[in-house]
Amino acid sequence: MADVTTLEPLTPDEEAFLRALGRVMSLLPRAVDADMLEEQPISATEYTVLMHLSEAPRNQMRMSELANTCGLSLSGMTRVVNRLESQSLVVRQKAPDDGRASLALLTSSGWTLLKQAWPTNLASVRRHVFSRLEGCDIAAAAKALERIAPS
Repeated sequence: MADVTTLEPLTPDEEAFLRALGRVMSLLPRAVDADMLEEQPISATEYTVLMHLSEAPRNQMRMSELANTCGLSLSGMTRVVNRLESQSLVVRQKAPDDGRASLALLTSSGWTLLKQAWPTNLASVRRHVFSRLEGCDIAAAAKALERIAPS
């Protein structure tokens, strides 16, 4: 840890950016979640899990990889997958190469609901994010955020 006496305080612009980023990280997921739950039988988090499974090879991922990709703890992912399993949107099975690991697999019902929920998610993201970034260089913003949290 660096000696606090040698650190430079944040500039007003840096402080403003950090505070705005914190607000976005806190408020955006709640706003999208509210929109999803108003129109769909799944939350934004559940939608994100289905989306990542739909993009994975054979529509399946190890639970630990899925948790990491979605920014959840393994126990948090287990709770989400349990809810999705109870709706027959995902099934869980042991990994064939490692009996200790579990895979989450997207079902055909999961695909159907993902396609049904996509317009709601898209409209929410457009309304809460992109409608407010008109005139901004989205590609540059994406690159800057990628430097903070590489994929």
